[in-house]
Amino acid sequence: MASLTHALPFRPGASRFALWVAAPPLLLLIARLLPLAGPVPALRLVAAGACVLLLPGALILRLTGWPRNLGVAAAGALALSLAVIGFGLLLAFAAGASLVFVLAVVAIFTGASVLPAWRAAAVPPVRSELLVAGGILFLGTAFAALVWWSGGDLRSDALFHLARVRKLEAFDVLSVNAVNEFRDGGPHPGYAFPLWHAALALVARLGGVDPTLVVQHLAAVLTPLALLVAYGAGATLFRSTAGGLAVAATQLAQLGLSRDGTGSFESLALPATAGRLLLVPVVLALTFWLLEVGWRQALLPLVAGGLALAVIHPTYAIFVCVPLAGFALARLLLAPGDREGLGRLGVALGAIAVPSGLFFAWLLPVVRDTGSYRPGAEERASGVAHYSTQLDVFGDSFRLAPEAITRAGPVVIAALLAIPLAVAGARRRWASFVLGGSLAVLALLLVPALFTWISDTVSLSQSRRLAGFLPLPFALAGAAYVLARLRVVGVALALAAGLGLELAYSAELTYRLQRPAPVWPVWLAVIGGLAALVAGAVLVRRAELMERLSARYPLDRRFVALAATAFVLPVAVGGLASLDTTAAENPNALTPGLVQALERVPEGSVVFSELEPSYEVAAYAPLYVAAAPPGHVADTAANRPYARRKDVVRFFSPRETDDFRRSILARYGADYLLVDVSRPYPEELARELEPVYEDARYLLLRAPR
Repeated sequence: MASLTHALPFRPGASRFALWVAAPPLLLLIARLLPLAGPVPALRLVAAGACVLLLPGALILRLTGWPRNLGVAAAGALALSLAVIGFGLLLAFAAGASLVFVLAVVAIFTGASVLPAWRAAAVPPVRSELLVAGGILFLGTAFAALVWWSGGDLRSDALFHLARVRKLEAFDVLSVNAVNEFRDGGPHPGYAFPLWHAALALVARLGGVDPTLVVQHLAAVLTPLALLVAYGAGATLFRSTAGGLAVAATQLAQLGLSRDGTGSFESLALPATAGRLLLVPVVLALTFWLLEVGWRQALLPLVAGGLALAVIHPTYAIFVCVPLAGFALARLLLAPGDREGLGRLGVALGAIAVPSGLFFAWLLPVVRDTGSYRPGAEERASGVAHYSTQLDVFGDSFRLAPEAITRAGPVVIAALLAIPLAVAGARRRWASFVLGGSLAVLALLLVPALFTWISDTVSLSQSRRLAGFLPLPFALAGAAYVLARLRVVGVALALAAGLGLELAYSAELTYRLQRPAPVWPVWLAVIGGLAALVAGAVLVRRAELMERLSARYPLDRRFVALAATAFVLPVAVGGLASLDTTAAENPNALTPGLVQALERVPEGSVVFSELEPSYEVAAYAPLYVAAAPPGHVADTAANRPYARRKDVVRFFSPRETDDFRRSILARYGADYLLVDVSRPYPEELARELEPVYEDARYLLLRAPR
């Protein structure tokens, strides 16, 4: 007993540590014992999500150095947890194992980390930090209830990702190609290594729920986490709780409230949205933390976060480096004497770029095989025509139209107008990030030669998304700092700005621009930002003037949060008033009986059908299909989306013979044929085949052999 006590010395906070470690598994155990009804599905998702996405990384982070800011801690825990999952998935692919193997790797890492983490030096929690983080989680949970209530519509990209999650959860032998939609196809360049899909599959397996529930509703569970991480990024950059609250509030307003209430948070379970709303703030929070504490403590989680972002959505790892590179250039101009900070920022950029570059080297053959990579004249012209309402074309080059940025509504317009105000904090890191990051992104978007080049490299469909990497929440938080010096007057001005912009401009969420949006805020941001950068360089050399202004208008940080809240309030009222919880009718939905029949079909079988039913089949059963809508398929030589569509059209054409149809089924290795009896189909061939399932809408047949 004495030796055990010596080996496990008591440390302050040990009981609290044990409670936090035991809480997620214990909650999961209780939830698994309860019937899957009422609030139990949410409880299972919360518990399983914590066990998969936070607990493994939190234990490792305690070993490397626990941050005092709980938002940064959540960012590091998520990044390191995804690294553990990715390592387990890599081993499973190499061994041809199943998801159980990945779960075992995660469990081994978690179990092996418990004792060392228990013995590691604890960081005493700050009561104020606990209260603020608890408040964010409380309000985030309230908003998450709206996300759960309004979400759940599985259409479009959600079906694409559900199909991959389902195969990862069901198949006994996993590989990079096994999770694709086609048995004879190839990987999608954006999701070649399905790390995020594997995380969702682990949540489904551990929670004992169907992957459909995870893809539908895990977004609500991740919403408070996304807001907490955004708070961590803001609090670390602004070096204050008020700055973190302002960033979290404006992030919520920009990407949620101003977009019909819940906005992008509804799709937070999908890789692209998780990358933008969760992983990008994770990388930013860890980058700013590294600037504070140095590389020894923050490097490992930042490497994990940058690599996770690159794997989950490759282009986003490139895009996040753009504002950070602009940050470095602006810091060089505004704080040339901060050599230590500039050195740490260089280390942070390397921590993101180097592991991402290694992953891109592995991914490059898949990317080169994609039609949108280095497109020819015809392919480029087709893309430009497709996105014509979002582009300004100048001969052979083009740029993103300024109105394609401001169409996002009042929060984006206010943030663009706030960029020049960063001159007031010229000596601060936040001002360098706002000015340098914004100008770097705007240069790539608005200079035709640069935008054409980046579009040819990452595809036009992706390059448009670079606008989402403007550091707008940080610009608005900076404006709140400026207005806070005016105290009550500043709060009133913020409220008036929010109300006026909400009444004047609303977000346009349609795919194509249908009404004009203002272009002047973009050009004011560019011209004003450049002027602010030059003026800031002058002001930092006149420290006495800056000190006199600060003394005349002292900062009370309480008014920072009040100003941000005042601006967000009208946006919240307008957004929540337009919240729509009515699910759109899906004309291609499979009947419940057909879904049950498909679940009894042997896993990995190939079902031949028309494009829309095929897309649904792959999502609701661990099966392959012969074709899918080309817009949801990677245009590679192996996938041949347009050739597959042509074969499906010919198969169901009344002009073709049954012998030709049999050859098509044989070519794709079809095990089953699914027909929609409400549409024309080859009835004579169908009568020759063995029926497996039939209802008023669909007929499932065993294909000839």
